[in-house]
Amino acid sequence: MTAPTPSSPHDGPSRPDSPFDPWGTPPGGGDGKAAEAAGRAEVAREAADALRVAAVLTAAGVVLGLLWLWLAPRVPVVSDGTAVYLRNSEGEEAAGADGTFVLLALGFGALSGAAVFLARRRGGVGVAIGLAAGAVLGSVLAWRLGVWLGPGQDLAARAEEAGEGEVFDGPLGLRAKGALLVWPFAALAAHLALTGMFGPRDPAPEEAARPVHPGWGPAPQAGGEDAGRA
Repeated sequence: MTAPTPSSPHDGPSRPDSPFDPWGTPPGGGDGKAAEAAGRAEVAREAADALRVAAVLTAAGVVLGLLWLWLAPRVPVVSDGTAVYLRNSEGEEAAGADGTFVLLALGFGALSGAAVFLARRRGGVGVAIGLAAGAVLGSVLAWRLGVWLGPGQDLAARAEEAGEGEVFDGPLGLRAKGALLVWPFAALAAHLALTGMFGPRDPAPEEAARPVHPGWGPAPQAGGEDAGRA
């Protein structure tokens, strides 16, 4: 009768309570509370960044509106006592108001995109959302502020006040409402370009190590001791 031989790691899977169980749960792998807390903190940070950026850009719309009111060309109109007409039907003043708004919005977009990138170099979804939303709100605020502070919208009352045959300035307006999207598109484009050129780079993924059961030892290397023996 032969004596029983001691078991080895190669005989089969180890006991469930063994520290070398290859099918067991890794240490700490079942606890997702830390990951969940980190996820909530990340969402809160992104939301705070979005609100801050949107608030600043919306306030900057006041500056855009005042600049537009100051730089936009006036549209001269005249009344014949029964109706109001453009003094120069071939004039480009009305289109000039739209063009002025677009050029100012392009400049504001480039500046705001660069400023947000410098303030939040790490980027993130919240920054992009705040940049787009704040630029849209700022554009709408600038448009309405320029119209409100500009020449009155009641042409009949102003024509009666000016008198027949007298020239007066027509109301400031934005005929192409698509100009309201110039600022957000320009801001996002500038921010994306700066992030692509100067933003932080993700670390290169390291090659994953081959998992080895502690009782089995490292995998033999090609051309190693076995190859030398051959």
